[in-house]
Amino acid sequence: MENQKKKPSRIEQAADDLFNYAIDRADVKWLMDRQPQEANVKRTTVEYELPILKIISVGWSLSYYLPDSPQKDELSNLYWTAINDFSKDLSTTTEMMIGQKIDYFDVLKERLDMYVNALEQQPDAQDPVAVIGPAFAGTCGNADDIFTFMTGSKMFMAVIGRVKEYLETIKLR
Repeated sequence: MENQKKKPSRIEQAADDLFNYAIDRADVKWLMDRQPQEANVKRTTVEYELPILKIISVGWSLSYYLPDSPQKDELSNLYWTAINDFSKDLSTTTEMMIGQKIDYFDVLKERLDMYVNALEQQPDAQDPVAVIGPAFAGTCGNADDIFTFMTGSKMFMAVIGRVKEYLETIKLR
């Protein structure tokens, strides 16, 4: 008897695609390569925060672009479950390497809450990018650093644009 794997549903495949996109570091590397030396923040902090922003932006985009979609909850649950599993693995590896317990999923939840709170504090903002950029720069240690503001803005814009395009391509939006 041949062992056949069940083909993932369209929503399961979408969650997997979005998860893989969220953890891919190519755009983090690209943005870090272009982060000006004049930026008045620690580069290691920016490099740590960018993947967090990317993961959060993918998850946030699902709620933003699929507000009334019947697939939104299932897709979001599958995505965040994959992120949670990834976070556990990352936390375990980090603990073994540095000898300190870190809950990466907790970090993600804290940042998500921080970004959502920043958006809620500026309900009249026409574009969420105008809120996320400064919040990102603040998280990196200097809310007034234009270079870091722009780096966070670029990441957020690119991610939400790609997620929107993907959801349209698979006809979920």
